[in-house]
Amino acid sequence: MDQSNISHLKKHVAPFEKTDTKASIRQLINTLVPLLALWYAAYLSLSVSYWLTLPFVIVASGFMIRTFILFHDCCHQSFFKSRRANDILGTILGVLTLVPYQQWKNTHSIHHSTSGNLDKRGIGDMWILTVEEYTASPLWRRIAYRIYRNPVVMFGIGPIGVFLIQYRFNRKGAKRKERMGNYVTNALIVGLYALMVWAIGWQAFLLIQGPIFLISGSLGIWLFYVQHQFEDSYFENEDEWSYVKAAVDGSSYYKLPLLLQWITGNIGFHHVHHLSPKVPNYNLEKAHNSSVPLQKATTITIRHSLKSLGFRLWDEHGKTFISFKELKLMTKKAALSANNKADTVAGQLKTSGQAS
Repeated sequence: MDQSNISHLKKHVAPFEKTDTKASIRQLINTLVPLLALWYAAYLSLSVSYWLTLPFVIVASGFMIRTFILFHDCCHQSFFKSRRANDILGTILGVLTLVPYQQWKNTHSIHHSTSGNLDKRGIGDMWILTVEEYTASPLWRRIAYRIYRNPVVMFGIGPIGVFLIQYRFNRKGAKRKERMGNYVTNALIVGLYALMVWAIGWQAFLLIQGPIFLISGSLGIWLFYVQHQFEDSYFENEDEWSYVKAAVDGSSYYKLPLLLQWITGNIGFHHVHHLSPKVPNYNLEKAHNSSVPLQKATTITIRHSLKSLGFRLWDEHGKTFISFKELKLMTKKAALSANNKADTVAGQLKTSGQAS
């Protein structure tokens, strides 16, 4: 997308930043009521068969993801007009999703302001190394990076490491409001879980909440991953970085089936969201459809997105993600080219010596 097209986009989506309180309340009802009903149905089904419980758990996981999207809008102050209402609801939804509201709001804001900036990575982002950074790293760091980027670790162990462990602690240098928010969230989570264990027993609680947590957590990390890590994404150093280009070219349009689009709260229109975080989730599709340049953003389907599982490193020269296998081939090719060049020079020197 060229500069002439993207320069007017932010102004173009401004009308869609308006919050509709009635629409927000409808979303609360059609998200939390089914989530609670499915959780209760899963509990009742335990007395019949766990095979009957699993479908309820799987669908409930989808509604947990949708709950997180409402939490996400609260963090951007786009769900309600009132900042206080957003903060209160965000804190409550943060308890359900195991995410401290103030901490996540602050780190996610940094993510938005630095996404695609190679000089400002590290807060609110996934760990990404460039080819040059990886090859220059010591062995221990390369091993750690390979472990981190393994799909089993990222999407299997990742939810436990992030939602259960990382989010329970304050960030270094966090201000008092953020720290207190984390303490309140942790206390409310402990209280809620203790109450539920007391009411139905720890076995029943784990059999239901455990899978909901793992499924929703894994899919949540997947959504965050795939929306920024695709073949022709956007990464630049500070001196050439552009907020608008990072939003439109560095965030994908994840085209999902209508049911999944609804469950994920339209977050697939991620290019629109990064361009203007103030647009509520229920207006993202409208903003996308109203602008031809936005419709030309990189579109990824479920089938195409699976290819991103092999992406490991950002190639600054090729402006694309590559796999470790591709890096190995590139290294071999470079070594072969260097050897051929050395042989050529040696041959020329030998010929020159014989001639003399």
